[in-house]
Amino acid sequence: MENQKFLPDKIKNLIHGKPTKSGRNNTGQITVWHKGNRHPRLYRKIDFKRHSTNGIVVGLEYDPNRGAFLARIFNPDTRVNNYILAPDKIKIGNVIRSDSEHTINGHSQKIRYIPTGSSIFNISTKPGGIGKFIRAPGNFGTLIKKTNTEAQLVLNSGQKKWFNINTLATIGIVSHPNKKLRKLKKAGQSRWLGRKPVVRGVAMNPVDHPHGGGEGKTSGGRPSVTPWGNPTRGKRTVN
Repeated sequence: MENQKFLPDKIKNLIHGKPTKSGRNNTGQITVWHKGNRHPRLYRKIDFKRHSTNGIVVGLEYDPNRGAFLARIFNPDTRVNNYILAPDKIKIGNVIRSDSEHTINGHSQKIRYIPTGSSIFNISTKPGGIGKFIRAPGNFGTLIKKTNTEAQLVLNSGQKKWFNINTLATIGIVSHPNKKLRKLKKAGQSRWLGRKPVVRGVAMNPVDHPHGGGEGKTSGGRPSVTPWGNPTRGKRTVN
C-alpha cells in the first residue's frame, strides 16, 4: 500500500484508506463476479462542489482511483490544501478560483454566467450539490442553450441534457484525454486493477457449465445461459 508516512503532513488530512469488498455484499457472498485482488490504494478527498477552493496549483498528481489527474491547490491566505479534478492543459503556478467572475480554464462558475459554446465539466444535479456528471478523463460537455432557469448541454455521447442554470460547473476539459489509448502490457496489470479473468462457458466441462463439453467446438444447442441455467440474453425468440 502507498505509505502514508512519506506523505507531506500538509496533505495527510486529505488522504485515507479505502477498503475493498472484492465484489462481495454485507454477508460475504459474491454478487459482482470477476472482481478483487487489486493493489491496495489510498483515497484522495476531492472537492467536487467547487464553491470554496481558491489558490495556486502547486502539484499535478496521479490518482489510483480514477483516470483523470488531480490538481493540488494551496490557498496562501488560509494555508489549506485541496484536491480538485485537474482540467486539461493546466500548469503548476496557475491560479484557480471558485465561483469566479472569469471564464478561465479550471475556474468554476455558475452556468448562468458561462458563455454559450463553452466546454465545461464536473456538474451537479442541483445548485450546491456534488459534481456527478462529466468527470471521466478527456470528457466535457458543450453549453448550447440557456433559458431563465435551465441550460442545455451536449455530452460526448451526443445526448442532450438540461441542468439548473445556477449549478456550478468547471470550465475546460477533464485532464488525461489519452487515457483511452492506454494498452495493458501483460495480464498481471488487469489483476492490479482488480479485474479477474473471465472463462467462457464453452471452454468448461459440462459439470461446471451448461455450455461445456462436446466433441470439438459447439455452441451447446441452446440459448446462452448462466452457470445455473438462467437465460442471459432474454427469452428464446425462435422455435
